[in-house]
Amino acid sequence: MKVLTVVGARPQFIKAAPVSRAIRQQAEEILVHTGQHYDKAMSEVFFEELNIPVPDYNLHVGSKSHGAQTGEMLSKVEEVIVKEKPDCVLVYGDTNSTLAGALAAAKLHVPVAHVEAGLRSFNRRMPEEINRVLTDHVSRWLFCPTQTAVGHLANEGITDGVYLSGDVMLDAVNYNSKLAEQKATILQNLGLEPGSYILITLHRAENTDDPSRLRSIIGAINELPLPAVLPLHPRTRGKLAEYGLEITNPLVKRIDPVGYLDMLQLEVNAKKILTDSGGVQKEAFFAKVPCITMRDETEWTETVTLGTNILVGADQSKILEAVERFEVDFSKVEPVFGDGQAARNIVEQLKQDLR
Repeated sequence: MKVLTVVGARPQFIKAAPVSRAIRQQAEEILVHTGQHYDKAMSEVFFEELNIPVPDYNLHVGSKSHGAQTGEMLSKVEEVIVKEKPDCVLVYGDTNSTLAGALAAAKLHVPVAHVEAGLRSFNRRMPEEINRVLTDHVSRWLFCPTQTAVGHLANEGITDGVYLSGDVMLDAVNYNSKLAEQKATILQNLGLEPGSYILITLHRAENTDDPSRLRSIIGAINELPLPAVLPLHPRTRGKLAEYGLEITNPLVKRIDPVGYLDMLQLEVNAKKILTDSGGVQKEAFFAKVPCITMRDETEWTETVTLGTNILVGADQSKILEAVERFEVDFSKVEPVFGDGQAARNIVEQLKQDLR
């Protein structure tokens, strides 16, 4: 079995790590990095920390408009598929890299495996929603993290090749948590006490590309009454400068993007997490930390239904109210993301079908 894996962004590196380990125990993997995330803090450090093999191909596509970026990826991934002749192409999540890998494979009649299939925010204005829907509809294997995702696919008429695999991010958290405890020094470096601070992440285009939404969010951050840490995404930093916005709250520590092990430590020890990231919403769930999501909807609806996550949009007053009042009793929360064996389940299914 020869699997060609396409990744390109930070969340995909995290998801790919446990699956790549499982593949390489019993098959051949060709790893393609599109270069969607390309600076060291957002890319190279994750390969180093997570022991992901050095990519066989780095396409160096970099930052462009959605159409230009996806088109260049599509062309370059196609060349690699033609050269390597894999048995299947494996893609993750909902980025432009995901869609480009899936389309290139489908047009060459190479079967596609989509890890994290079936997620829906039902907001077609989000580029991620378009990417995940289109990828699901050209995939041969659809590996769903939850039963809710299976149901979304059934509602769209997709039932063949659908598997409830569990969530590979739970595999990654389980594998790396102990490593983070041993190696990560981020709390000491920043002078933070466990349970004393809010962790903030802010990078979604729906927030950063909309001046009014970003202004409202920064307004809330500037009024936070507790110490906070904000690893500042390059896109967000650029947009703050473009719109003339500043973080003036002295309680907020702005730092460069951090590696996965440092991020795990920041998540596990936070009092609350304020985010617009899909992956961080789940990691907050795994870490048993209340999550406040600065979006109007989420693809991880289970976290909202179970009461561990609250949606506040970009509303300044709702953000501040949730920071003050939102609490969660995790002893009453049902585990819904599998048993931490998703990578093994995925590889066993591929091996069985490709035998």
